[in-house]
Amino acid sequence: MEGNKQKYSGFIKAEAKRLGFLSCGISKAGFLEEEAPRLEKWLTESRHGQMQYMENHFDKRLNPTLLVDGAKSVISLLLNYYPEQQQITDTYKISKYAYGQDYHFVIKEKLKELLNSINDNIGEVGGRAFVDSAPVLDKAWAAKSGLGWIGKNSNLLSKQVGSFFFIAELIVDIELEYDHPVADHCGSCTACIDACPTQAIIQPYVVDGSKCISYFTIELKDNIPQEMKGSFADWAFGCDVCQDVCPWNRFSKPHTEPLFDANPEMLAMSKKDWQEITEETFRAVFKKSAVKRTKFAGLKRNIDFLKE
Repeated sequence: MEGNKQKYSGFIKAEAKRLGFLSCGISKAGFLEEEAPRLEKWLTESRHGQMQYMENHFDKRLNPTLLVDGAKSVISLLLNYYPEQQQITDTYKISKYAYGQDYHFVIKEKLKELLNSINDNIGEVGGRAFVDSAPVLDKAWAAKSGLGWIGKNSNLLSKQVGSFFFIAELIVDIELEYDHPVADHCGSCTACIDACPTQAIIQPYVVDGSKCISYFTIELKDNIPQEMKGSFADWAFGCDVCQDVCPWNRFSKPHTEPLFDANPEMLAMSKKDWQEITEETFRAVFKKSAVKRTKFAGLKRNIDFLKE
């Protein structure tokens, strides 16, 4: 059986590479013991703001065997989204992850293909694919399976490729060969903490989600609090500051996924273009983009807040 575990794991990693994933790591499914008290404390201190969904399914977040019957292994996958071309300078900015088509759909397709491939080559394997849409602590699982370490900005960091990637999982009911966590390489660096425009990184490795620009511009449904005025550094959807300043992102290379390519029109938009955006333009430019999550009214609210 050990030989099989090794063979199956090798096959899964080779398939993941063929499908365009940056890397693939595997860990044993079970209760995330270290994460439990951290998550509980973070929720108790209301670091999640109005993101009520973070409180739901507490047990399932910490134990994938409650999500997938007979779960034995968590296969973590990274998909690069670092863009070759970026927005013009001096404009309202959107997070690089939202430049192209909505990652949920792009990755789901790849995961479906990977699961089919596993079934065709290994046999009947039960499993489910997860892309940031179910109670799975994806960064914790990716770190457990050696794909990187969780940095001071609470993002998963990799020495090889930085942090501009999506994380997804396949939770399956077969035993595989498991990888091991890697060491933390943040050292004494505090670049992300020093650069955060809203001081959302309240201590190394702890982000107050309710202070993050991404939270205000995407998750918050109410008006943005007036006291935040002038501290958004022109970010209209999401924020990349803590990633942009991270020294490990010197190693980011442009992605090779055509569906993540940015709409050239969006890259060229000036502040004036953003301020004058109509619902029609919004629908055309962001047709399949994650930016649609804020809806037109949400984006307008963000831009009005930045320009006043």
